[in-house]
Amino acid sequence: MGTFKIILWDVDQTLLDFKKSESYAVAHCFEQFGLTATEEIIELYSGINESFWKRIEKGEIAKKDALIERFCTLFDKVGIKNINPEVFQEKYADALGSVYYFQDDSYELLKSLKGRYRQYLVTNGISYTQRKKLGLSGFDQLVEDIFVSEEIGVPKPQKEYFDYCFSRIPDFRLEQTIIVGDSLSSDMLGGNQAGITTCWYNPNGFKNNSDIKIDYEIRNLQEIKTIL
Repeated sequence: MGTFKIILWDVDQTLLDFKKSESYAVAHCFEQFGLTATEEIIELYSGINESFWKRIEKGEIAKKDALIERFCTLFDKVGIKNINPEVFQEKYADALGSVYYFQDDSYELLKSLKGRYRQYLVTNGISYTQRKKLGLSGFDQLVEDIFVSEEIGVPKPQKEYFDYCFSRIPDFRLEQTIIVGDSLSSDMLGGNQAGITTCWYNPNGFKNNSDIKIDYEIRNLQEIKTIL
């Protein structure tokens, strides 16, 4: 074992293909209301959703408000007037938590690392949704603990979020910890602010045009083995 002993894994779009689950959930919920979600509508929603999560990360809007407002915005843009966004949100959260899609054989990866490293999940997702899909996927059995921002009361990348996580990790040491995630503004910035090593999961080869410091970059999750 090398320098690292603690791995903080992001969940959505890192261990699990969130975009695929998102597409399913939107289409499923539209169908429940007798409507059809075209690829254009799903793509529109995805962009709206991402923009609201960026605002949550920056503390510009409360999560409970953002979860409803994102659907108000979507419905307004596509001309839907007869669906209660709060009811839709409840159905969407349930649908989103009912499916999961592993990325880069992530389940087997964490299974192979179990016992050799202490693994934790760090996520900004909705508590009910995350807990449900992490239980269904089996990830909850492979990690030491799961830290959901909704339960903590502050999201990544805020230092308070990481302070909370660190306080609940036995024998925690900054220099032995690495965070792996796809988001520059959430995972990598959070890692910078918390003082831990960062590993950017960047399967699409995007450029980092920000001032955020990246210690390692991988295109496939399995590459983490060479870093550890």
